[in-house]
Amino acid sequence: MFLFDLLFGKREQAAPALAVAETPAQESAAPGTGIHYHPDLIGKLTADHQVLLKLFSETSVAAVRGDVVAAAARLEEFRVALQSHLLTENIRLYVYLQHALVDDAASRALIHEFRHEMDGIGRAVVDFLGKYRDLAAHPERATEFGEELAGVGKVLVERIRREEATLYPLYAG
Repeated sequence: MFLFDLLFGKREQAAPALAVAETPAQESAAPGTGIHYHPDLIGKLTADHQVLLKLFSETSVAAVRGDVVAAAARLEEFRVALQSHLLTENIRLYVYLQHALVDDAASRALIHEFRHEMDGIGRAVVDFLGKYRDLAAHPERATEFGEELAGVGKVLVERIRREEATLYPLYAG
């Protein structure tokens, strides 16, 4: 996956599988995987969204008041939280759904569309985060940063809205 290669760098060895305690609701893994249904996953992903939006808002507020040091610090927290969220979403949600809904062509197409779209959004966000990683050392870039931040925010809010309204119910259903 291009997005995860960008965020984490290519890895030669496979990452250890996520351990999930099995409960009666989790008796079987998605076909062809060791990934089990996790009843709290959508709640966790939705909570992640709230954290991401809060960090993004704090970044924006700091940028508006011209505090590039605080904006850079919040942006770094956002980057770390986003990486964690995307990794969880990619492994536990997308992979599970692709295998669990193997016989539902329409849902599989929707999941594929979401993953493909996320790769594009991910590339743009990773580029943005990389571009401004050293913002605190370059306060002269504050105006440009604020303008680009607003654009990223619009994409972020719309993506979260669509995931919660369309994608997450496929898992919960």
